[in-house]
Amino acid sequence: MSTADRETVTGVPPGIAAAREELTPMLSQYAELCAAHEDALVLFQVGDFYEAFCEAAEAVARVCEVTLTERSDSTGDYPMAGIPIDNAASYLEALLDAGYRVAIGDQVEDAEAASGLVDRAVTEVITPGTVVEDDLLESGTTNYVAAVTREEGDPAETDRELGPTLGLAAVDVATGECLVTAGDPGTVAEELDRIAPAEVIVGPGVAGPDRGDGRIADGRTAAGDLDGFDPAAGDPDRTVHGHDPAAFERRAAIDRLEPYVSAPERRFGGDAELRAAGAVLAYAEYTQGDDGPLEYVSRVRRYDPRDRLRLDAAAQRSLELFENRGLGASDTLFDVLDSTNCALGRRCLERWLRRPLVDAEAIRSRHDAVGELADRTLVREGIADALATAYDLERLVGRVSRGRADARDLRSLHATLAVVPELRATLNEGEGEVGPEELPRTDHLRALRDRLDELAEVRDLIDSAIASDPPQEITEGGVIAGGFDDDLDDLRATEREGREWIADLEARERERTGIDSLSVGHNQVHGYYIEVTDANLDRVPDDYRRRQTLKNSERYYTPALKEREEEIVGATERADALEYELFAEVRDRVAEETERVQALADALAELDALASLAAVAVENDYVRPEVVDDPDAGIEIEGGRHPVVERAEESFVPNDADLPRGSIAVITGPNMSGKSTYMRAVALAVVLAQTGSFAPAQTARLPVFSRLFTRVGASDDIAGGQSTFMREMSELTEILHDAGPDSLVLLDEVGRGTATTDGRAIARAAAEFVHDELGATALFATHYHDLTDLAAERERAFNLHFTATREDGEVTFLHRVVPGASSSSYGVEVAELAGVPAAVVERSRDLVAETDSARETDSAHETDSPIGSDTGTETDPDAEDVSLREFLAEEEVDDLPAIESADDPIADDPAADDPAPDPDADPAADRDANHSADRDANPAADEPADTVDDSTVADTAEDATDDLPPSVAARLRDLDLARTTPIEALNALHDLQTRLESDDD
Repeated sequence: MSTADRETVTGVPPGIAAAREELTPMLSQYAELCAAHEDALVLFQVGDFYEAFCEAAEAVARVCEVTLTERSDSTGDYPMAGIPIDNAASYLEALLDAGYRVAIGDQVEDAEAASGLVDRAVTEVITPGTVVEDDLLESGTTNYVAAVTREEGDPAETDRELGPTLGLAAVDVATGECLVTAGDPGTVAEELDRIAPAEVIVGPGVAGPDRGDGRIADGRTAAGDLDGFDPAAGDPDRTVHGHDPAAFERRAAIDRLEPYVSAPERRFGGDAELRAAGAVLAYAEYTQGDDGPLEYVSRVRRYDPRDRLRLDAAAQRSLELFENRGLGASDTLFDVLDSTNCALGRRCLERWLRRPLVDAEAIRSRHDAVGELADRTLVREGIADALATAYDLERLVGRVSRGRADARDLRSLHATLAVVPELRATLNEGEGEVGPEELPRTDHLRALRDRLDELAEVRDLIDSAIASDPPQEITEGGVIAGGFDDDLDDLRATEREGREWIADLEARERERTGIDSLSVGHNQVHGYYIEVTDANLDRVPDDYRRRQTLKNSERYYTPALKEREEEIVGATERADALEYELFAEVRDRVAEETERVQALADALAELDALASLAAVAVENDYVRPEVVDDPDAGIEIEGGRHPVVERAEESFVPNDADLPRGSIAVITGPNMSGKSTYMRAVALAVVLAQTGSFAPAQTARLPVFSRLFTRVGASDDIAGGQSTFMREMSELTEILHDAGPDSLVLLDEVGRGTATTDGRAIARAAAEFVHDELGATALFATHYHDLTDLAAERERAFNLHFTATREDGEVTFLHRVVPGASSSSYGVEVAELAGVPAAVVERSRDLVAETDSARETDSAHETDSPIGSDTGTETDPDAEDVSLREFLAEEEVDDLPAIESADDPIADDPAADDPAPDPDADPAADRDANHSADRDANPAADEPADTVDDSTVADTAEDATDDLPPSVAARLRDLDLARTTPIEALNALHDLQTRLESDDD
């Protein structure tokens, strides 16, 4: 949606603004609400519909695919479109997906009781990050809105390398969870990827997405020292926009935070954290109707990103933790682990996987709990059965606290509280000879059991107050259980007795009048009536009073009926009003226990997540990893498997991994052999272990890593202006800047997106840097086979390769990793397996054979020639230039065409008198003989090529071109043969030949 489109839809629509002074009272009320919410599209309640007018109506009609109608009055005609209130969720979702924020203008007084215009107010602003309606939220997920601001201070004091300090705060408005942290732009960008907010508001001086004009979402100029920081970088669909700058001011933030935390100035680590937290809570309050603090947001937690295993967006994507990049595929690591039984556990498990632990004791404690639940099958299954009936306590108590819970919500809360005693008893159940007093066996589960607060008083209150099957509407009776309130019981008794009297009235009146067709009925307009057909009007008693005439009948009432009706209606109205008051009181009493309910929700969530990990470990034959907090410990895995791939394949070949700390394993092997799968399997074993899960292996001994980096797979960002290679280099840059000794690094096919020479050089240099400078533990998969030389050159480098067999032209991939380097990548064979046409495959084989033959010839030539020989290792470019120049000097341009001109300077060259070469002579022998003569004349020629003196070579080359025409000599001197391709060399020689022929003419 363009900025121009937004401006005509949000705020006061231009069509309404143009007639502002002449509008009817209702449209004036609509315009006032629009003016108060300039950033939102206002939906205005009119009866049973939410309506929009003028340009806003056109947008609603287009996005929601509803009919555009028109409202006409004395002031003009106004386009109008509406959505039904009872079925608004799908339409609101469409508007959010289209990029709009939606302000809901509800009627806040009873239309029948209003003496004039019904009062309306915006009760909620629905935005992507502040949705609280269950119909718009996926069960078991988090939905954050985040705020980002920068530390106030002198820009000159900013860390030039890391950038300014940014504050980040995120709140899930549906559950009340609030997270706060700070860091440099790179760290905050990483945390945004981890938290994955649906919406981000940015403070002054923080750039939003590139709008193409150097300005951020709300029109303020972006700060130059934050170039490259984009809050939407990890998710292009994320909504990013500015917010009221006043909300980011320090004093305003302190005032906003005081109802949530004590002494906010001391609670947070710095100015940026404090202002981000204040701003995000101000925005959350604004979207929920600006009725004051959100009391259920009681868990404002400040955290340090270094307290968890840091996984950036690239690592999460390449390891496919939450999203599978395969076309049409859905399996992810989270899908494998998710055997949770309630929304609370699913959300907890996702949190754990996004932020694995780095404290060895905490990791082992989780492993203890998972191990006990894995061993105690009946207990694990009992927990699963109980939690399967639990509702989402966090969202329920959020609605209760906001005063938006209905009677069914309270019954759902009661049903969840009812499983707590059952869970406590299940955890205490003994199996075999173990006594109940000794269970649970682990400290972790014992502490968790003690956190299972039964909240008996809340459970009993709801059970006694709320009907067992209440209606959804809380203002029309039937909500409060009988026996809870004596006055309500009396009113209900009066109502019930009146209805029973009326129910008997029809029989009595038929008997009294003798009219068998007489009936008693009721409608909302005329109330109770007695209906008599026209054929029986002569039998109507004198005490009947006419109420309504129909086509074939008359309707009457009697004084007794009217009296009873007044009793019934009065009792019903008073009972309904009293019921609502009682319900609101019960809801408020439950809301007073919000913090206890949230603490219980945390415990239930953790128990469900642990039970899920235990169930997965048992089902998939995972092993408990031994976690070692020794800084020198490496990775030792026996029979490791990829947890996702093994579920998709009929069979999976396990592999071992033995990676000393700080080592780099260079992995070669055929395409399709499993290099990437192997690397990911090692990384996922680390992630699983630090999450608290068991690992897919026979045995696993693992250190604790603080960061995990990946450069795996090919992808581009066309919209962001990044090619596949640029994306690859950007990810590599982050790794080389940020990785360290406590990092695990996965590098796959680095350098493949550019020319082979450049790519090989980048890959080798990166591998050396990781080994020499970073000291990270790394797995480096490559098809550049000469990188295997690193094993001989670097102390902590070693080679691994995947095996394959070839028989009768058929290649079989064994998917087995073994020490050493591979001899082939089998690319043509993989192409054939993929179905590439046979003609292309055969031509490819021919070209490979030609290339191999040419290499063998070149190798033989280089072996015979000590100058310019290539040993397969990298050489100094200058040294390579020297050998080429020396070759030119030695040959003294013998290969140039002879010019038979007496005037040509080259005719005086001694070489011109040399006899013509014998066509039958051995060229290699001639070359050796000439070179031997050169050595006799110049002993320095015996030195290796890289020790030849530059000045000597330069002088020799200069002498060789002295007698050439100036233009030819200049052209020869300018040639950089070390960087010239064969085609370019041939072209250059042809050009020189042409010039010489021209000079000869």
